[in-house]
Amino acid sequence: MTSSLKMNRQAMVSFLQTEFPQYVGEVSEVEANYSLLRQPINETHLRPGGTVSGPTLMALADVALYVAILSKIGPVALAVTTDFTIHFLNKPRADRAIMAKASLLKQGKRLVIGEVELYSEGETDLVAHVVATYSVPPLK
Repeated sequence: MTSSLKMNRQAMVSFLQTEFPQYVGEVSEVEANYSLLRQPINETHLRPGGTVSGPTLMALADVALYVAILSKIGPVALAVTTDFTIHFLNKPRADRAIMAKASLLKQGKRLVIGEVELYSEGETDLVAHVVATYSVPPLK
């Protein structure tokens, strides 16, 4: 994989607001093959027992990987998730934002595989680890 950046943070945020306005998280960093998103947590993200819900973590991880992929291939709105595996490792802090650090592992002609590390802001222990695959329409 070459390391050229196709979309910077500002272009990414503008693209997401236009093409995918329901996206979750705040785009903190974008580099070629990498993104960092931050999701502030409030009571709407909590499940019984006062922990951050699985769907909150999964949505954030999915968007983080989408951003990392677009940083590499450019604004391809129809890149879609085809496989998503999450391992919940530790209880997230309910009083801190969740951070999602996504990176690409392999880029083929039609499939891109990446991983996402999720952790509570300011903490080092992972709360979840994701490996996912995206299908990318043919690039022109």
